[in-house]
Amino acid sequence: MSDRPGPTPNVTAEQSMRLCPAYREQVWAIADVEFRKMFRDPTEIFSRAVQPILWLLIFGQVFSRLHEIPTGGLSYIAFMAPGVLAQSVLFCAIFYGINVIWEKDMGVIHKLLVSPASRSALVLGKALSSGFRGLVQAVIIYLMALLLRIGLNLTAWHILGVLVAVVLGSAIFSTFSLIIACWVKSRDRFMGIGQVLTMPIFFASSAIYPIAMMPAWLKLAARFNPLTYLVDAMRTLMIRGAVSAEGLGFDFLVMAVVFAVFITVATRLYPNLIQ
Repeated sequence: MSDRPGPTPNVTAEQSMRLCPAYREQVWAIADVEFRKMFRDPTEIFSRAVQPILWLLIFGQVFSRLHEIPTGGLSYIAFMAPGVLAQSVLFCAIFYGINVIWEKDMGVIHKLLVSPASRSALVLGKALSSGFRGLVQAVIIYLMALLLRIGLNLTAWHILGVLVAVVLGSAIFSTFSLIIACWVKSRDRFMGIGQVLTMPIFFASSAIYPIAMMPAWLKLAARFNPLTYLVDAMRTLMIRGAVSAEGLGFDFLVMAVVFAVFITVATRLYPNLIQ
């Protein structure tokens, strides 16, 4: 009888790690590091709060005097508030990749990649930490909306739904940012590409005007823009009397699929940072 061991199951290291309970601990460990960075520099949180406040106090107040924008029976500032939150989520998350490039330049990425943690845990942990930053922005927008007497849905499940949407949206755009960082590998090039992408993503959505107002080519672009579905979900959950244009379940389904695709791509590209 042969002493050779029998054939081992065809399971990759990544799959084995996902089956291990320690996978959640790996994700949380990466997220916890990012949380600590943020709490050590709370000025970043307050500085990022300035822009959405200005949008609501200045842009929203001025455009609320216009009546040409069809908002479905909502006041313009109520229509716009979830869009400002989505904008804040986008702007915070889309430049998240520059931190990853900084980690590469400091040699942190090399240490993470030789650790036992799986690549997807590294990517997912960073996405989770970005989601927490988005929650901070959500709290600020809610407080501003209350001060401006915007009619909000304040039931527990509505607020929870908005927070879930914020975390998911932040995770989508931070993972997208990580994909860009893995591609360009340079802070200067990343900043240029990030600035080019933010405005088209923002304006090709229903954040500050409904899709019905857009020309045909922009409507098509909006349908492929994940920010459109984030805004629609948050507006439906956040604003009293708002009606979903796409369907709340469909909004979350699209965002979940986009996030899964981005996580898969980012996991494959992440080791390329050190090449």
